[in-house]
Amino acid sequence: MAAWKEWKSRLALFALIVGPGIITANVDNDAGGIATYSVAGAHFGYSLLWVLAPTCLLLVLVQEMSNRMGVVTGKGLSGLIRERFGIGVSFYLMLALVLTNAGNAVADFAGVAASAEIFGISRFIAVPIGAFALWHLVIKGSYRMVERVFFVACLFYVSYIVSGFLAHPDWHEAARHSLVPHLGWNSAYLYMVVGIVGTTIAPWMQFYQQASVVEKGIPLKHYAYSRLDTVIGAVLVTVVCFFIVLACAVTLHRNGVTIETAADAATALRPVAGAYCANLFAFGLLSASLFGAAILPISTATSVCEAMGWESGVDRKFTQAPHYYLIYTVVICVGAGVALAAGRRMLIPIMLLSQVINGILLPFVLVLMLKIANDKEIMGEYVNSRLFNVFAYTGGALVALMSLALVVLTLLG
Repeated sequence: MAAWKEWKSRLALFALIVGPGIITANVDNDAGGIATYSVAGAHFGYSLLWVLAPTCLLLVLVQEMSNRMGVVTGKGLSGLIRERFGIGVSFYLMLALVLTNAGNAVADFAGVAASAEIFGISRFIAVPIGAFALWHLVIKGSYRMVERVFFVACLFYVSYIVSGFLAHPDWHEAARHSLVPHLGWNSAYLYMVVGIVGTTIAPWMQFYQQASVVEKGIPLKHYAYSRLDTVIGAVLVTVVCFFIVLACAVTLHRNGVTIETAADAATALRPVAGAYCANLFAFGLLSASLFGAAILPISTATSVCEAMGWESGVDRKFTQAPHYYLIYTVVICVGAGVALAAGRRMLIPIMLLSQVINGILLPFVLVLMLKIANDKEIMGEYVNSRLFNVFAYTGGALVALMSLALVVLTLLG
């Protein structure tokens, strides 16, 4: 009985702390991420499933550091970078982050438009309504209310898991390709490997998760629960990725169907996998796009305000944090406006450009994070251990190489 009471109290405590890790990881499956995994499955079948497990480990390493820095210091990542490296480094870093986040926001609102049209709803109705609803949620809401809404949004990713089962995959083949690396040396295969890693680990994630930990006020004595939240988030996002690749591999790849976007995948699934599978896939894209379109502007506003020393946070009123809400509003409006005004030919270069900036930015962010996480004046006894540094520097180098390779491959077309 005593053991059960202890477990019950621990579960209650975890329920209070959980959030930043799971939400941050799941938002990474936005329109761009879903498109990447869909194309991977449609073009290469099961052969890229092996990439997901090591990518999950890299994601845990990177996000654990940002999470720990937030709990230990009580400061956001951009604020720590400004204090440690100066306003000059912060300014150029924030400029690159704003550009890449704006491009990702455009991609997410484009995902809202495309998925809504699959259900027969005009983009000129869906995008403005979605943008206003997201803007109103943050402007009028509190951190706790916004976090609850985002938690509910995480549940919608179950639609991809159901889609994967409805596609009736060969589970033996899926398991084999998940455990045994299949190496392909052509440029298209390499691009997809790099794209999966680059899409799964993005610079905005480190800034957003650390800021969320700080805003939530997680105490250092409960850090173990916060770390568990990070690990669970990374595992959940990997499971969803697995089923997206699986659904497209067993249907589109088997039937020789090629796609360019996640909306293409949802449309193409209908004749080969049935209406239920296709509708669930499209519904997942709609909810994921709205989810990403909400988080990215918040991350942008928080990061810039921390770097410049301005007040920020969903719990503050407009008069208390005018810069925060102004940046948030501008990113929402730009993302929705460009997604409505631009045709598909214009949207793809915007998405590619945001990928390039993302790939250039991530290695610099990782280097700065590693320097801060090993600074005893900032982190005290909670600096990286030697063993953690071995994994962190190795993982950081791999992620940096993958990101730079993505830049080169994207620029080469």
